[in-house]
Amino acid sequence: MAAAGGGGPSVGTGEGGGDDGYRTVYLFDRREKESELGDRALQVTERSDFAAFRASVCQTLGISPEEKFVITTTSRKEITCDNFDETVKDGVTLYLLQSVNQLLLTATKERIDFLPHYDTLVKSGMYEYYASEGQNPLPFALAELIDNSLSATSRNTGVRRIQIKLHFDETQGKPAVAVIDNGRGMTSKQLNNWAVYRLSKFTRQGDFESDHSGYVRPLPVPRSLNSDISYFGVGGKQAVFFVGQSARMISKPADSQDVHELVLSKEDFEKKEKNKEAIYSGYIRNRKPSDSVHITNDDERFLHHLISEEKEKDSFTAVVITGVQPEHIQYLKNYFLLWTRQLAHIYHYYIHGPKGNEKRTSKEVGPFNNIDIEISMFEKGKTPKIINLREIQDDMQTLYINTAADSFEFKSHVEGDGVVEGIIRYHPFLYDRETYPDDPCFPSKLKDEDDDDDCFILEKAARGKRPIFECFWNGRLIPYTSVEDFDWCTPPKKRGLAPIECYNRISGALFTNDKFQVSTNKLTFMDLELKLKDKNTLFTRILNGQEQRMKIDREFALWLKDCHEKYDKQIKFTLFKGIITRPDLPSKKQGPWATYSAIEWDGKIYKAGQLVKTIKTLPLFYGSIVKFFLYGDHDGEVYATGGEVQIAMEPQALYDEIKTVPIAKLDRTVAEKAVKKYVEDEMARLPDRLSVTWPEGDELLPNEIRPAGTPIGALRIEILNKKGEAMQKLPGTSHGGSKKLLVELKVILHSPSGNKEIISHISQHGGKWPYWFKKMENIQKLGNYTLKLQVVLNESNADTYAGRPLPSKAIKFSVKEGKPEKFSFGLLDPPFRVGVPFNIPLEFQDEFGHTSQLSTDIQPVFEASGLSLHYEEITNGPNCVIRGVTAKGPVNSCQGKNFNLKVILPGLKEDSQILKIRLLPGPPHRLKVKPDSEILVIENGTAFPFQVEVLDESDNITAQPKLIVHCKFSGAPNLPVYVVDCSSSGTSILSGPAIQVQNIKKDQMLKAKIEIPSCKDVAPVEKTIKLLPSSHVARLQIFSVEGQKAIQIKHQDEVNWIAGDIMHNLIFQMYDEGEREIHITSALAEKIKVNWTPEINKEHLLQGLLPDVQVPTSVKDMRYCQVSFQDDHVSLESAFTVRPLPDEPKHLKCELKGGKTVQMGQELQGEIVIIVTDQYGNQIQAFSPSSLSALGIAGIGLDNSHLKTTFQENTQSISVRGIKFIPGPPGNKDLCFTWREFSDFIRVQLISGPPAKLLLVDWPELKESIPVINGRELQNPLIVQLCDQWDNPALVPQVKISLIKANNLKLTPSNQQHKTDERGRANLGVFSVYAPRGEHIMQVKAIYNKNTIEGPIIKLMILPDPEKPIRLNVKYDKDASFLAGGIFTDFMITVISEDDSIIKNINPARISMKMWKLSNSGNRPPANAETFSCNKIKDNDKEDGCFYFRDKAIPNKVGTYCIQFGFMMDKANILNSEQIIVDVLPNQPVKLVPEIQPATPAVSNVRSVASRTLVKDLYLRITDDYNNHTGIDLVGTVMATIKGSNEEDDTPLFIGKVRILEFPFVKGSAEITSLVLAENSPGKDSTEYFIVFEPRLPGLSRTLESYILPFMFYNDVKKQQQMAALTKEKDQLSKSIIMYRSLFDASKQLLDEMKCQVEEAKLKEAQLRNELKTHNIDIPTTQQMPHIEALLKRKISEQEELKKKPRRSCTLPNYTKGSGDVLGKIAHLAQIEDDRAAMVISWHLASDMDCVVTLTTDAARRIYDETQGRQQVLPLDSIYKKTLPDWKRPLPHYRNGKLYFKPIGDPIFARDLLTFPDNVEHCETVFGMLLGDTIILDNLDAANHYRKEVVKITHCPTLLTRDGDRIRSNGKFGGLQNKAPPMDKLRGMVFGAPVPKQCLILGEQIDLLQQYRTAVCRLGSVNKDLNGQLEYLHTPDMKKKKQELDEQEKNLKLIEQKLGMTPTRKCNDSLRHPMTDCPVPPKRMRREATRQNRIITKTDV
Repeated sequence: MAAAGGGGPSVGTGEGGGDDGYRTVYLFDRREKESELGDRALQVTERSDFAAFRASVCQTLGISPEEKFVITTTSRKEITCDNFDETVKDGVTLYLLQSVNQLLLTATKERIDFLPHYDTLVKSGMYEYYASEGQNPLPFALAELIDNSLSATSRNTGVRRIQIKLHFDETQGKPAVAVIDNGRGMTSKQLNNWAVYRLSKFTRQGDFESDHSGYVRPLPVPRSLNSDISYFGVGGKQAVFFVGQSARMISKPADSQDVHELVLSKEDFEKKEKNKEAIYSGYIRNRKPSDSVHITNDDERFLHHLISEEKEKDSFTAVVITGVQPEHIQYLKNYFLLWTRQLAHIYHYYIHGPKGNEKRTSKEVGPFNNIDIEISMFEKGKTPKIINLREIQDDMQTLYINTAADSFEFKSHVEGDGVVEGIIRYHPFLYDRETYPDDPCFPSKLKDEDDDDDCFILEKAARGKRPIFECFWNGRLIPYTSVEDFDWCTPPKKRGLAPIECYNRISGALFTNDKFQVSTNKLTFMDLELKLKDKNTLFTRILNGQEQRMKIDREFALWLKDCHEKYDKQIKFTLFKGIITRPDLPSKKQGPWATYSAIEWDGKIYKAGQLVKTIKTLPLFYGSIVKFFLYGDHDGEVYATGGEVQIAMEPQALYDEIKTVPIAKLDRTVAEKAVKKYVEDEMARLPDRLSVTWPEGDELLPNEIRPAGTPIGALRIEILNKKGEAMQKLPGTSHGGSKKLLVELKVILHSPSGNKEIISHISQHGGKWPYWFKKMENIQKLGNYTLKLQVVLNESNADTYAGRPLPSKAIKFSVKEGKPEKFSFGLLDPPFRVGVPFNIPLEFQDEFGHTSQLSTDIQPVFEASGLSLHYEEITNGPNCVIRGVTAKGPVNSCQGKNFNLKVILPGLKEDSQILKIRLLPGPPHRLKVKPDSEILVIENGTAFPFQVEVLDESDNITAQPKLIVHCKFSGAPNLPVYVVDCSSSGTSILSGPAIQVQNIKKDQMLKAKIEIPSCKDVAPVEKTIKLLPSSHVARLQIFSVEGQKAIQIKHQDEVNWIAGDIMHNLIFQMYDEGEREIHITSALAEKIKVNWTPEINKEHLLQGLLPDVQVPTSVKDMRYCQVSFQDDHVSLESAFTVRPLPDEPKHLKCELKGGKTVQMGQELQGEIVIIVTDQYGNQIQAFSPSSLSALGIAGIGLDNSHLKTTFQENTQSISVRGIKFIPGPPGNKDLCFTWREFSDFIRVQLISGPPAKLLLVDWPELKESIPVINGRELQNPLIVQLCDQWDNPALVPQVKISLIKANNLKLTPSNQQHKTDERGRANLGVFSVYAPRGEHIMQVKAIYNKNTIEGPIIKLMILPDPEKPIRLNVKYDKDASFLAGGIFTDFMITVISEDDSIIKNINPARISMKMWKLSNSGNRPPANAETFSCNKIKDNDKEDGCFYFRDKAIPNKVGTYCIQFGFMMDKANILNSEQIIVDVLPNQPVKLVPEIQPATPAVSNVRSVASRTLVKDLYLRITDDYNNHTGIDLVGTVMATIKGSNEEDDTPLFIGKVRILEFPFVKGSAEITSLVLAENSPGKDSTEYFIVFEPRLPGLSRTLESYILPFMFYNDVKKQQQMAALTKEKDQLSKSIIMYRSLFDASKQLLDEMKCQVEEAKLKEAQLRNELKTHNIDIPTTQQMPHIEALLKRKISEQEELKKKPRRSCTLPNYTKGSGDVLGKIAHLAQIEDDRAAMVISWHLASDMDCVVTLTTDAARRIYDETQGRQQVLPLDSIYKKTLPDWKRPLPHYRNGKLYFKPIGDPIFARDLLTFPDNVEHCETVFGMLLGDTIILDNLDAANHYRKEVVKITHCPTLLTRDGDRIRSNGKFGGLQNKAPPMDKLRGMVFGAPVPKQCLILGEQIDLLQQYRTAVCRLGSVNKDLNGQLEYLHTPDMKKKKQELDEQEKNLKLIEQKLGMTPTRKCNDSLRHPMTDCPVPPKRMRREATRQNRIITKTDV
C-alpha cells in the first residue's frame, strides 16, 4: 500500500517486508507545522534495537542525531529501549514529536485492518431488528449505541453525559444522527477493535491486540446496574447500519493529546469491492482536537460545530451516522415523545438508581445520580427540541413506581450463578378509580376487547391481560421478553385473604445478571422464563435488605391483604367553610370549589395550621395548612376522590408564598416535629457572613493607605451560615430548584462629585473551589475607596432575600501618590526681565501622573543660548521652587526675546524639561540724550526736541510703566516743562511748547535738566540753550478805503450798511514784535483766513486786499466778520459786525391772524394785517391814516357789506375784518389787496355750514324696497353723512345717530348708539335682519345741539330663508303594527326650511331619534330616553336631505311609547319633530304562565283537604317571549298532569284518583279554582313532583311551552306543615335573590356598556391622533387641552389672515337667493386661480356674467316677473343635456389615447380651470353649455399653430389665449371684438379667485383639531363615568347587598337540602354562576337588557 499523502520515497523492499524478516513502520514527522504532510515508510529488521531504529529514522528524515525529539505511538506511548520490541510491530504508525504531549500541528492517517471475526459465521442466525413484534425497532437500535456509551462512561467519577443529536436542519447539511459521550474514549487500537465485527469483550485478547488487559466481570451491585452492557461486538455496527449508510467514529482517550477518527460507509465498501481492493482495511485519521479542515463535503457542514466543541473535553467518543433512512427521519420527527419515552423506560434504573424514579423519597447519593442522557433534535426554522431522559415522567417504570402504594421484593437463584431480583408493586384503588397505570402510547394493547363478560372486565380493569413482570438484564430493559406470573402470585381459585381484583393491581419487574443469555441485539432473553419456572428455582423474600427463607406464597398473600386494607380507600372532608371561585385557574376549573378546614385520611386528621411536608413536588414544600379545596358544589362533610391543599410555605420569613398541591402529595409519614425542626434548620442555613482570605498575598487591610498602582491580591471568599458552614446556594430541596448564590465585588471611589464604581465583578462558586477574585492592579486614582463584597442571588442579582439583607463586607482604604518620576513647571510669574531674579515652581508626578513631592536634594542645571544664568537655591517639600533665577544678556528690543530655557534635574526618570520664556529688558539703569553737544541754539517762540533712550544694565532699551522723562528749563520766568512717556518703547522724542520769553530784545542763555523722576537711581542729564529773538508776526490791522481815505476798523467795531449791498475795498496790514511791517508772502497769505467766504483770492491777499463782504438782506440779521492769522508761533485775529439798513419800498404784504377757515354764512373769525416792505421783505413805515382810502379788496363770492379797515399806528400797518362769502360750493377762496402800485393775495378756506340734513352713503335707490332673506345680512353697510342746508357734507364729529324701527323688525347687532367721525359720517355696520315676511321700514335720526335731524326712510322686503330649519318632516308606514321585541318600520326624516324646501348637505350625526314610554308626568322626553342614530344611506334611497332610521328595535314590553326626532342646529338648540305615539302590541304566543307565581306547595295524602290542596285560584295566561299577555282571542283547554323526576316512580293522583284534569281556556286565560290530591294518593315521602299544565289550543298552529309547578309530597302531616313553612321561606328567598341578581346584572351590563364606550372613545382618539400626524401635528400626552386650544387659536388666526389677504373678487352684485331653486349669477358660480385666464374667460363670457341661473323654469319666471323682465335668467331644466361636452374627454390633439402632434403654449380646456364652491354638478352643466370645448393657450402664435394642426383631423373649438386674444371656432380672429380689454376695464365683472390652498389645508386641520378636542373631552367624560360606576360598585352599600345575596343563596341552598330538592333547576344555576363568567353581550342585547333593567333601583331590592 502506498504511503498516505505521498510523503517521499520508501526505504526497503516495499510491501510484504514483514514476512522476510522486516517490519514496515509508517512515520509522521509532526515536530513543526511546516513538516511534510505525508508519512514515510521505514523498514526495520527483526534484529534491530531502539538505537539502530532511531539512527535509521534520523537518516531517512534527514535529522541530525544530536537533535532532541521523541518517537511515540498514535496513543502517545513513547518508544524506549524497554518497550521497543513489543511496541514497534509490522504496519504500526508512529509520530516524531518535540514532546509526548505536543499537539498534532496537522492531521495524520493511521492504517488499520478490521477483518471480521469468526463469530460472524458462528452466530449469524440470530434475530435482528426486523423481528420487532409489531413495534418500530429504531429506539432499540439507538439503545445499542447508548449501551456502548454507558460502558464507556462507567469509570467516570463525575457526570456521565450521553448526548443524542438529531441534525435535520438542511442548512447545516444532510440528515445525521450523532451519539456523543464523555467516556474514557478509545485509543486507535481500541477503535480498530471496535470496527471488527463480532469481537466481543470476551474475545478482545489473544490474536487481537488490546490496549487493556482481559475482560474482568464487574462486582455484583443492586439490580445488576454495572453498565457492563456493551457486550457482543455486534450491536453498535448493526445499529449504525440499520439507522444509516455511513458511520464516522470520533474518539479521544483521556490520556492522549490526539483525536482518532474512523469512517465506515456502505459507499466505501461498494467502491472497494468494485475496485477489487481489500474491503476490511482503511485509515484512522489522527489529528489535534477541534481540527476540522478535512471536512470539505457540504453535506457534513454540521461536523465543523461538533468538532469545534472537542477543545473543552478531556475524553469523549462520538458516533456520527449519515445517510439516515427517510422512513427513520419521519419516525424520529413525528414520534419524538414516543421513542424518547421508550428509551427512558429501557434505561429507567440507570437514570434513577436501583429504586427507580421514586418521587416520594429523596435520591440516594451514589453512582446512579450522575447519568445524564440528553436528546436534542434540530430542524430548520424551528426551536430545537431538547429533552433529558431524567425529566421524562411518563415512562412505564416511572408510572409503575409512582402509582404503587407498596412493594414486595424477592430474589431467586437458578442453577449456576444466575441471580434474579424481583419486585412486585401494589397500585391501590384510590377514591373512584384504579391507579394501575395505562400505557399512554398503547392504552388498550393487551386488553381483551372481545370478552363479553362485563364482570370479568371490571375485575381485570386494572392490569387487564398484561403480564406482571418486565425483564431487565444488567439493569437494562429487554423489551420483547416479559413473564406472565409465578405460581405463588396468580389469583387463587378459591377466595383468598384479599379480594380477587387485588391480584390485578400488581405490577412487577425482574432484574437478572449476565448469567442469562440474551440476543445480540438485546431484544429478547433466550431462556429466562424456563429457568425461573424450573422446580429447583428457589424464591426468597427480601425484607429490610435481608433475604428471608419463608413460604413465598403465604407471605405474598398476607402482603396483598395488608395493601388492600391500608391503601384502597377514600378521603373524608370535614369542617365545611363555603364555596369559592379560584380565578388563578383556567376558566373551566375556576369554580365552584368547596373549602374545608380539615380532612381525615388514612386514619389521620389534617387540620388548618398544621405543619406538613409534601412529596413528589419539585422542590419539596414545608409549611402550614391554610385550607383544603374540593372541586364541586359540596356542602358539609363529604367523602371525595381527592382534592387540593393550600400550604403557607415555612419558614415564612424565607418564602412568604402560598402553594396549592394535590392532597395526595402530602407526606403522611413525616412527624410534625421533624417539619418544625426542618423549618428551624432552614433558618439556620441562611447565609450569615463572609469569610475573606488572601491566598496569594497583597492583603488589603482596613483603612490602609497605599501608593497608587499597588496591587490588591487575589481574594478567596466563602459564604458561611450561622452554623459556620460554607454554602454556595440558598437552602432548598435535594431535587434542585434552589437559587445559587453569587458574590459581587465592587471597588468604589468616593469622589467629591459622588461615588463612582470602578471595578465590578461577580464570582460563581466553582463546585470544587470557592468564590475567587483575581488580583487587581488597576487602582491608580487617588482618593478614598471602599472594596465591597456582597452576596447576591443568581438570577435577579438581588442583595436581599425574603426581606433580609444577604451578607456583605466592606473594606475601606485610600490611595496616595507614588515616588516622583517626572516633573513639570508650575505657574510662573512673568514678566521675566534682565537682571531681575525670578522663581521657577516645579510640580513632580509619579508614574501615573499624580502630584508627588521631592524628598532628596537635587542640583538643577540651566541651559539657554546667549544668556548667562544662575540661581540662589531650590526648596524641597510640597511646593518645590527654584528661587532667585537671574538671566543677563542682549534682548534686542523692548518687546523682549524668546528663549528656550532647559532645566535639568539629575536623578529623575524624565530629568529635563524645556521652559519657553520671553525675557524683557531689565529696569532703567541710565539715560542717553541726543544731540550730544552741550550748547544748543534756538529762536524765541520755538521748541527744541531731544531724542532720549532709557537703558538697562545690559544696554538694552528698556521700558516699564510710568517711565516718564522730564526736561526742566531755567534762566527765565514761565518757561515750559517738557514731558515724554517712554513706558511703551523706552525711547522717544522729548519736546513740548515753544520756549517763549516776553519782550526779548537780545540773546539769552537758559539751562535744561533731563531726568526720570520715578527712577531716582538714574542720573539726570543737563544741557545749555542759547535763545535768539523772534521775527514772526505779532499784530494785525483792518482798514476800509473810501476814495483816497483809509478808515481803520478796530477790533469789535459795528458798521452800518444798506441791506443786500456789498462792502468793497477792505485791506489789512501785519507787524512783528518790533512794530515793523511785515511783507506779505505767499506762505503768510496762506495762513490768513476770513469767516465770511470760503474762497479767498490769493493775489488780492498778497496786495493786502480782503474779500468783499455781502450785507444781509434782513434788517434783523447782523453779520459778524473775522480776519485771523495763525502760524506755528502766534494766533492773531481782528473782527467787526455789519448791521443792515432797509432799502426802498417794493412790495405790499398781507398776513392772516387767526384761523384761515370761514364757515358758509359766517364771518372770518380772525383779521388780515397789511404792511409795505422793501425788496427783501423788510417793513417800511409807509402807511398813514389817509392811506385807508387807497386800499382795494376784491374776491369771488366776497360779501363786501361787512368789511372793516383800520390803521394801526403802533405797528404802522392796516387791519381788515368782516370777511364773509355768499353761499356756494365749499373750497379755497382767493382775496386780492391793492395799494398804489402794490398788490398781494391771501387764500382762505370756505367750509360747509352747520348740520341740517342726514343722507345715506352708497345705498341703493330708496324708492324701491331692498330684498333681504330673513336672518341674513344686508348687502351694504348702513353709512350716514351729516350735511348742511345746502347739501354740503358737514364734517362734525361726535354727533349721536340712532335708528328708528318697528318692534317686529329685529336687527343684529342690536340698535346701539353711534356717533359721527371727523368726516361727519357714522358707519352703523352690516345688519342681520329678523322679521316676518313682507315690507318693513326704518329711519335714521341725529341729534345736534339738542335738535333732531331726521334722515331718509329705508324700505326692506323680507324673504324666507331657504337654509333655516323650522320643522322636521317624518314619513313612515302609519298602518304598520308594532309587535314587542320586533323591528320598527323605516322612518324617513327631512329637515324643512322657511320656504318649505328640503335642506340638504346636513351631517347625519345631527339627526337623532328618541323613544320613551308614555307616562302621566307629561310628554317631555325623560333623561333616560333611548337614543338612536340614523342609518347609512342605501343605493336606492332618495336624493340628499333624506335620513333613514331602519331596523330599530321595538321595546319588549307592551305599552304606549312616544317617538320624537331631533335635529341639532347648534350646541345649544335642538329642533324637535312632532311626537309620534305608537302602541306596542304583544308578539306571538309562546308559553303558559301564571298571573301570580304561586308558592311551592307542600302537600300530604291525609284526610284533611287543606293538606292535600295543591293550588287555589290559579290564573294561567299565555304570554309571548317577553312575558306580555297575549292570545286573548284563543279558545281551548289546559291539561294538568302530575309527573315525577323519575318516570318509573308511582306519582300521586288528583282527587278522584285521576292522573289528568282538564280546564277550559277562554279569553286568553284559564282559571283553576282548586287543585286537590286524592286521599291516600300514592307517592314517595319527601319527594319533589311536578304539575305540568299543558295548553291545547286548536286555533294555534304552534306548540306552546307548558307551565310546570313543583310541589313537595309527604306522607306525614306534621312534616308537611314544617316543609310548607320552609317552602314559603324558600319562595321569598328566591324572589329576593332574583331582585338582587337583576340589580347586579343591570350594573354589570351598564359597566360593560361604559367599557365599550371607553374603548370606542380611545379608538376614535387614536384615529384622529394618527390623522393629525399625517398633517405633521403631534399632540403631547400631557397638557393636551391647553395645547389643542393654543394650536386651534393659532391655526384659526393663520386662516383668518390668509382670508383677509386681498384677492380678486367679483364686484357684480349677486341676485338674492329667495329660495333653494336659485343658484345665483354666473359670475358668482365659479372661481379661477390664474389672473390671466380669469381675465380672458370673464371677457369671453361677458354677456352671460349677469345671468341668474335657476334650477326650474318656474323660479326663472318668478325672477323675470319681479324685475319686470330686466334680469336675464337661465333655467337648468330647459337645457338639452345630451349635447353637453364630456368633462373627461381628452384634448383634440390626442387621438385614441396617443399624441397626434406636440402642441405648444400649454393647451387646456377652459372649463378645467374653473373651480366651483357649491353645486358642482349644476355648475358643470351651466359652464359645459356656455364654454363647450373652448381651449385656452399662452399666446396667439401657439393658438394658430394648434388650430392649424387640429383641423387636419377634427373640428377645432374656440381658442382663447392668456394674452387676451380669441380665435373663433370658424377660424376668425383679430379686431377689437376678438381682443380682451385690460382687467380694470371689465368693471368688476370678473370671476373671483378661490381661497388659497393653504387656507383649505388649515380648514381641514382646524376641523380635525376640533374633532380631536371633542374626542379627548369625550374620552375624559366616559372615563370619569366609568370610574364613577366602578367606585359605586365598590361602595359599602353595594358590598353589603352582595353579602346579603351570598347569605340568601346559602340559606336557599340549606332550605332546598332540607326540602330534599335538587338545586339544579329554575334560576338557581344562573344565580350560582360568578359574574365574571358572563361574556360581554352584543351591543343590541346590552341595550335591551339595560333598558329592561332600568326600572330596577336600589329601593326595589
